[in-house]
Amino acid sequence: MARPEPGLTLVGGGRMGSALAGGWIKSGYAGPIAIHDPAPSDLLKSWADADKISLNPDPSPASTLIVAVKPQVFPNILDDLRAFVGPDTLVLSIMAGITLSSLAGKLGTSRVARAMPNTPGLVGEGMTLLCMPEEAADDDTAYLHELLTPLGSVEGPLGEDQISAATALSGCGPGYAFLLAEVMAAAGLAHGLDEDLALRLAQKTVQGAGALMMDSDEPPSTLRENVTSPGGVTKAALDVLMRDGAMPSLMKEAVAEAIRRDRELSGD
Repeated sequence: MARPEPGLTLVGGGRMGSALAGGWIKSGYAGPIAIHDPAPSDLLKSWADADKISLNPDPSPASTLIVAVKPQVFPNILDDLRAFVGPDTLVLSIMAGITLSSLAGKLGTSRVARAMPNTPGLVGEGMTLLCMPEEAADDDTAYLHELLTPLGSVEGPLGEDQISAATALSGCGPGYAFLLAEVMAAAGLAHGLDEDLALRLAQKTVQGAGALMMDSDEPPSTLRENVTSPGGVTKAALDVLMRDGAMPSLMKEAVAEAIRRDRELSGD
């Protein structure tokens, strides 16, 4: 880590919280890890049984507090969270829509940060957005970058004015990719393919296209053009997907709606 830490306290052991904790354990994080969750999963219990974490210990001020609960839960657990916040606690929130000012005001500390991971982080292939206050120490930023790397790539720090739009792309983006695979498979089924075959073809195609895109120096638009022969079958399909009112405009509308909801959650 960028600087030594006495330990980590994680509130919320769901999918993202567990992904982070699993990454810390796998990478050999030297400090103690405490996880607080009212209904711990079997995975958390197994870590506790193996002395890899402390599960639901008595609350005390944390060195680093990671809040990994749904934003709707945040107001209901404020009293519990304040028990973990001391004068030197660094607070990292992975809750969508909860602003830095709201975190600072409700938890009584200015040493706060936000991160927005996405679900590919569960397999170490995620994109996490990091947002820091303007007055944040460089050591805190470097430390949080390293703390989040078990999930994959870390982008930032981004300004809070960018976080809603960035969240609408990377935070929500896996849902868009899953929908693409879903509707591709449904189209194959509708045109006579076996259901399992259609799903395998769609999943592997989305996976392979993503891998090719990340391995290439070309932008997605060029890669698309490279597989689109004039008068060919891909061109015929893309003419439908790219016509007025279709995929490009629908994606802009979808991202705008995600931004609206993120700002609604923040109260802005």
